[in-house]
Amino acid sequence: MTYSFSMANRISLYHVWLLSLLVLANAETYIIHMDLNAMPPSHTTHHSWFAATLDSLTTTKTTTLDTSSYSSKLVYSYTHAINGFTANLSPSELELDTTHSTQFLGLSSNYGAWPVSSYGKDVIIGLVDTGIWPESGSFNDDGMSEVPVRWKGECEEGFHFNSSLCNKKLIGARYFNKGLLSNHPNLTISMNSARDTDGHGTHTSSTAAGRYVKSASYFGYGSGKANGVAPNARVAMYKAVWDEGVFVSDILAAIDQAIIDGVDVLSLSLGGDGIPLYQDPIAIATFAALEKGIFVSASSGNNGPYYRSLHNGTPWVLTVAASTVDREFTGIVTLGNGVSATGSALYPGNLTSSQVPIVFVGACENDLDAKKVDRKIVVCLDSNDTLGEQFYNVGNSNVSGAIFITNNSDIEFFMQSEYPVLLLDQQKGKLVMDYIQEVGKGEPKASIKFHGTQLKTKPAPRVASYSSRGPSYSVPVVLKPDLTAPGSLIIASWPDWVSPTSIKTDMSGGHETLFSKFNILSGTSMSCPHASGVAALLKAAHPTWTPSAIRSAMMTTSDNLDNTFKPIQDLGDNNNPATPLAMGSGHVSPNKALNPGLIYDVKPQEYINLLCGLNYTKTQIQTITRSSTVNCSNPSLDLNYPSFIAFFKENNTNTVKVTHEFKRTVTYVGAGSSTFTAKLTSIGGLNVSVSPDKLSFRSKNEKKSYKLRIEGPNKMVQDEVIYGFLSWIDNKGEDGMTNEGKIVKSPAFRRSFFNSFKSIVYWATSSFYDSIQIIIQSTLLDSEWVREVFGLSSNVHLEALAESPNIPERIQDKDNLKVLTELPRSQSRKVLALLVFGEFMVGNYYLLEIYWKHQMRKRVKNLVGMSDFFGLRLSGTILVYTNQFRWWESGMTKDPGGAGVGSGGLDILASKIVEAYYLGFAGRLYFIA
Repeated sequence: MTYSFSMANRISLYHVWLLSLLVLANAETYIIHMDLNAMPPSHTTHHSWFAATLDSLTTTKTTTLDTSSYSSKLVYSYTHAINGFTANLSPSELELDTTHSTQFLGLSSNYGAWPVSSYGKDVIIGLVDTGIWPESGSFNDDGMSEVPVRWKGECEEGFHFNSSLCNKKLIGARYFNKGLLSNHPNLTISMNSARDTDGHGTHTSSTAAGRYVKSASYFGYGSGKANGVAPNARVAMYKAVWDEGVFVSDILAAIDQAIIDGVDVLSLSLGGDGIPLYQDPIAIATFAALEKGIFVSASSGNNGPYYRSLHNGTPWVLTVAASTVDREFTGIVTLGNGVSATGSALYPGNLTSSQVPIVFVGACENDLDAKKVDRKIVVCLDSNDTLGEQFYNVGNSNVSGAIFITNNSDIEFFMQSEYPVLLLDQQKGKLVMDYIQEVGKGEPKASIKFHGTQLKTKPAPRVASYSSRGPSYSVPVVLKPDLTAPGSLIIASWPDWVSPTSIKTDMSGGHETLFSKFNILSGTSMSCPHASGVAALLKAAHPTWTPSAIRSAMMTTSDNLDNTFKPIQDLGDNNNPATPLAMGSGHVSPNKALNPGLIYDVKPQEYINLLCGLNYTKTQIQTITRSSTVNCSNPSLDLNYPSFIAFFKENNTNTVKVTHEFKRTVTYVGAGSSTFTAKLTSIGGLNVSVSPDKLSFRSKNEKKSYKLRIEGPNKMVQDEVIYGFLSWIDNKGEDGMTNEGKIVKSPAFRRSFFNSFKSIVYWATSSFYDSIQIIIQSTLLDSEWVREVFGLSSNVHLEALAESPNIPERIQDKDNLKVLTELPRSQSRKVLALLVFGEFMVGNYYLLEIYWKHQMRKRVKNLVGMSDFFGLRLSGTILVYTNQFRWWESGMTKDPGGAGVGSGGLDILASKIVEAYYLGFAGRLYFIA
């Protein structure tokens, strides 16, 4: 008898405990060896484990223990000769996992969070988003049990949406647009129902809890089987974000209804920050969810890599950053000399396999010479961070394809292109450049092949450059973000009617619109539902755990090392080790979170104590708690949180060293008795101690307290971030938990600069027109260039800004407001702040993350509708800053490019929006470089 091992590598992708795989001469019969030491505790016999394993291989349904689902496949179950079984399997049943992010998280049908939680069975995940596409295979209910009787939601009928479209998987779908319609009574909503016409909501909901779908891919990229993090969880969609606009009043109504309906997990891939909690409607609504025992996760925002760019810094929600996975989508350029190089690509079409001329055009920053580039592959060198401009210029030319040589850290937003694009790093790009130079006056040629997928790439994860950084403006004393999760290049379901992309067909503007049941997106919108799915798994495994207990388990067991066993890197910081302001406690690890050893629990009153410590008034606290009574007898900024953050002044002249002390109480959630010993990593320049350094527990749910003491030096470098870790190690020599001990030194600016201004962190809308409370919410790229100003009143003169270098001489004419259309190229990368002098500035906020369209030449939809986020009625001029480094002007009383009220949006030329400002009559305008 002969054996073949040709399938061994494929099957090992599913079973890390598989010892070997023998394929008999009959290609459908497999002998599978199992390691009994790896059997999950949820299985009482090895036969039940074998059954669950076989069922996971042989069906698109989630694993059950019903032997009727696998008996037709099972040939033998062995007990003594070997540990394992023999089964008949088809090649399609060994298909790779196209979602892959769940595999990267370590989720497996053999052990850990999936089998222990029954794949998140009966946990209800509610999402406030753009709606859902109910016909998607990700929401099929094959094999699912009846809807939990505690569920109070419904499937609301609407345009192209009948109640019959809900099932045992999609158990609720509602829509909310009264706020939108009350502000625009003459508006006609194109899809007045819970149906998704954007794609975002379908993508996030299938990421969190999508069922298994075979033969999934994005135009051939990542082909395989798709699934969400918690495939057996239920989904409830609350549509509050519309193509016509988004109003916070609708978002609040959606959250309120989700609480009434009885969701267990609430996933919010939207939000904002920069205002105090008592003025933040989402913070207020999620406090109510917390009191009802609902776990809330929210995206950190896509305004990175700058400090203080974070969204959703609310202490009672899990704030999720974004990171990469160990998968890359690729294309291969083959040069005329036979040398090839692999780069990043997501072009959906096909380029001819025959070789065509290739030409180097330099920086490609200006319009290209048509005679030089016509029907050729153009090579552009991004040497000064002008990739966005290059991308646009080449797209306007009649080229066969383009190769961009760049080390840009946000390349995922340039990969989904309408024309053939390959992105190479500098090292691989040198191969192309050398070849073109060697050929000289000859005719160099090349071809590009697309649709490649590479797995197990290293290093991974890495924190995405776009992921917003902490600390939070609203509550800086609580370290945010909390953790990071997969967010870059995530494949998930997509509406059939919504085109994810198109390809150019000719230079006259012709395009072919493409459709797909799956799409690839990047952003913290994608990382948030990953965390929501993990929370659902933990809720199913530990039904009595509170939201703070689940958050604690996820944070304290997160990974700080990548798949090369080195510290996780930060793509936005030249691949240096990521700090907790970028990744929080680390990368979420669902299997380890099942048994964290110790947890930090937080009662609602402890959050109230924090609000009291922030000097909120009784009325402000009541706004958040909705309670007539407020107990501020024990105010404290020291929340029982699974992380630490301390601020120290720069160049402190005080001879007495500043000390911060934190008190924490932990609850033992293990079995039997155990003793944990504290272990501190070195935190340079600081003296750190823990007392006591041992915690002994006799039984489950016992509580113990300890204190962490941090003593700072007299002098500290401006903007310096020092961090370390506190680990509690149990007496078995295993990490029971890891606490992030991050020390951030502040202020970020020189004191002499602050002396010119009254320091007010948040604006007060009641006195908004008397004094402009916040003018800038810029973030730090380089302390030599950036200045941040708070509380700038209308009578401050230019002389007060004398320390700010390189103020452009061109300024706005107060009587004829015109926008500076293009900044000097040498300064464009440094422009982060906008100062406005005058009494009538009406708003400034970061765009809701949901409106970042993740790719080039999309529309900024209805910025006007965003005004409800601050309860302000806006008028005047819209200024949009993109990474194309240009400003666009559009009057709001007219619609020259579609930027007016109720319109489709303003065309932009860039891959992401950094900030949007609404200005009334503002007087003089200064750009600070």
